[in-house]
Amino acid sequence: MKESNKQLKKDYQQTPRPMGILLIRNNRSDKVFLVSSLDLPGAINRHKFQLNAGGHPNKELQADWNQLGSDAFAFEIVDELSPGSDLEQDYRRDLTSLEDLWLDKLQPFGERGYNLPKLSREEKLRRIASKR
Repeated sequence: MKESNKQLKKDYQQTPRPMGILLIRNNRSDKVFLVSSLDLPGAINRHKFQLNAGGHPNKELQADWNQLGSDAFAFEIVDELSPGSDLEQDYRRDLTSLEDLWLDKLQPFGERGYNLPKLSREEKLRRIASKR
């Protein structure tokens, strides 16, 4: 019995997780929060847990969740990245590129969404320099 459990665990760990782009959509205002993840089911669980516990890092999304309730929101997988045959490959760069494409397409900022615009390389360097 222990051997079969160990094998099941090993098989699970070696199974590629679905990765890609997730939207948390406010169905009342149609505002969205765009997230990329190497593990989409894990990301959905994490965000639901954070929102239900009142500890989501995005305060505006959390406030709307608290006011409207979970029934006013939908979790949508909008794009998946298919893993190659190499299980050791790191897909973070590909995922970041995919996320940038979706951010550019949807522009989920301000009235349209909960995301904050990404800083340019120059803005990041300026902030680092100003902290020194």
